[in-house]
Amino acid sequence: MRILITSASHDRSIALADHLAQNHEVRLTERTHVETEHEFALSELGHDSSTNLLTRGIDAIIHAAEPLPEEDVSSQLDTATRCTYNLLMAAAEEGVQQVILLSTLELMSAYPPGYRVTETWRPLPTTQPPTLTKHMAEQVSREFAREGSLGVNVLRLGEASNETVAVAVNEALAEPASLATKHRSREEGGAEAWSITHIGERA
Repeated sequence: MRILITSASHDRSIALADHLAQNHEVRLTERTHVETEHEFALSELGHDSSTNLLTRGIDAIIHAAEPLPEEDVSSQLDTATRCTYNLLMAAAEEGVQQVILLSTLELMSAYPPGYRVTETWRPLPTTQPPTLTKHMAEQVSREFAREGSLGVNVLRLGEASNETVAVAVNEALAEPASLATKHRSREEGGAEAWSITHIGERA
């Protein structure tokens, strides 16, 4: 399988690339140049043919949707919305089979600590990154799933090791969202190729 991983400047993306490269072809991308031993493609994730070229021949995308260091709030929101939209639009046009969005369990942190919060509960995002930006990225990817353009697995990450996250990603790759039904959120209605899985513990 040929896999594209975004946000190559972040440690988790690099750790995932190291793990997945053992059994797959991996390409990393970022909006600024990153030194890495893996195949790397510089991309602004713009609304042009360069993003199509980035996703051409790719079987699955792991979209981390992380900001660049010292990026302001406005730019972070732009990355989570416009850049995610451009990436998924190109993926749909190029026939990418599935997308895994790495989100955050901070979306559920407003619920009392004693509550056993599952994937069927509505997220309660704050108005600040990273919870707001991750929530916006989820909303953009959900629309593509609703339209039937892409199957999307959302992994909301809590306190979990890179190894645990890698195992969850492998499981998601083996079970495309079009077939994954056990964790559909009630707010999504359960009709589209969209699944949510919580990984690790809430902070």
